[in-house]
Amino acid sequence: MRPHPPMPGENARDREIGSMIRVDHAGEFGAVQIYRGQRAVFERIQGKQHAARLIADMEAGEQEHLATFDRLIAERNVRPTVMAPIWRVAGFGLGAATALLGEEAAHACTEAVEEVIEEHYGRQSAALEGVDEELKHVVDKFREDEIAHKDTAVEQGARNAPGYPVLSALIKIGCRAAIRISERI
Repeated sequence: MRPHPPMPGENARDREIGSMIRVDHAGEFGAVQIYRGQRAVFERIQGKQHAARLIADMEAGEQEHLATFDRLIAERNVRPTVMAPIWRVAGFGLGAATALLGEEAAHACTEAVEEVIEEHYGRQSAALEGVDEELKHVVDKFREDEIAHKDTAVEQGARNAPGYPVLSALIKIGCRAAIRISERI
């Protein structure tokens, strides 16, 4: 016999935390895919080894974040997003497309994505204060890492990308939409 669906307000805090873990897992998964797409391009272009190394380093950080959220998904019995196959293709495609536009565009992508994630983690950290200190610690640590990635992207010329304001705005809109979708499904 299946248990009854929760009544309104029943287990609301657990559902909210589960939604946070689900969306963070999806976001870290998407970030890994973006970096894989960028690396796939830069590793094949003569003279782009420096960019490929920087991106590989940032990807390794995102892999660590993803492994943490993989663990939290399992430990806390949270359903991952059903959107993962779409995020895999969309993330890799975004990474490859921006890399094909050049290093500055790839870094503009990183800056835009990390800015949205930094803001997202900041809101989560505030919501987790006094509620779930373990998850708050994870979110705060990962937020610092995302800020470092954003700063690296800016140092590498993100804001010099052709069409930077439009490119950045479009990527931010896409990231915010992906967050909303992954929170729910």
